Amino acid sequence: MLKPLWYYWSTMNRLTAAARTQVIACLLEGCSIRSTVRVTGISKKAVMRLLCEAGTACAEYQNRVLRNLSPKRLQLDELWSWIYCKKGNVTPKIATKNPHAGDIWLWTGLDADSKLIVSWRLGPRDLATAYDFTHDLAERVSQRVQITTDGLKVYLEAVESAFWEDVDYAVLQKVYGSDQEAERRYSPAKIVSTSLEVIKGTPDPKHISTSYVERVNWSTRTSMRRYTRLSNGFSRKLENHEAAVALNYFAYNFIRIHRTLRVTPAMAAKVTDRLFDVADIVRLLEEAESQKAA
Repeated sequence: MLKPLWYYWSTMNRLTAAARTQVIACLLEGCSIRSTVRVTGISKKAVMRLLCEAGTACAEYQNRVLRNLSPKRLQLDELWSWIYCKKGNVTPKIATKNPHAGDIWLWTGLDADSKLIVSWRLGPRDLATAYDFTHDLAERVSQRVQITTDGLKVYLEAVESAFWEDVDYAVLQKVYGSDQEAERRYSPAKIVSTSLEVIKGTPDPKHISTSYVERVNWSTRTSMRRYTRLSNGFSRKLENHEAAVALNYFAYNFIRIHRTLRVTPAMAAKVTDRLFDVADIVRLLEEAESQKAA
């Protein structure tokens, strides 16, 4: 049963911890901004502000604790979305109003054993973003690692630049058949063949795969409203999109128990020894606010 509106506001016109917990829980369950407003009775402006604040707190926390990790195998992949409108619909007027409008890619690095999302980046599918992404990955791992990517060419130079000789790197190239009907359904075409290419070191052929990170991409589209296909839930601003990704990846890493591992990815990777919940996100937000006030 919903509480009266006064329950959600403190004397300083700020959402209470209980209200913040309910809003964040709705967002993490895949609710859109407007449906969250309808469920909680909290204004759209307040929900959007909380999303950005909570996302920033989650991003800062993960940036701080996801260090000195020891994964054996990393899988890298990219997930497509857009800001404001698709690239083909960006006009000079839209570009002037919103310089971030158009296609955007979510680059994800996954530990294949613990299923931890070690690092992610939002940006174009280009060399500059690949450099930024792979160098961040290299700074977070403490040992030699095996890496598998798809056939995106920019990975070749970026991985070598970030890891030098301290990596076993292979490319898994998938060849898809031509299926016009599948494209209209927004479904992937059938894979007709795959090829493996060892780029550096001696990667274990049994673990040259991107299946786990592709499965995480599927979960991202399911759980994050902004990645739902054929909908109007896409982000209008880059900062909102960044906050939503950070918030949802925090939930994936620290809150949601992996069905196979029976613990969260962060627990499996020994980043933490306890199960987090939505209230922990609120506490992180309150700590950030206290530090800012001080």
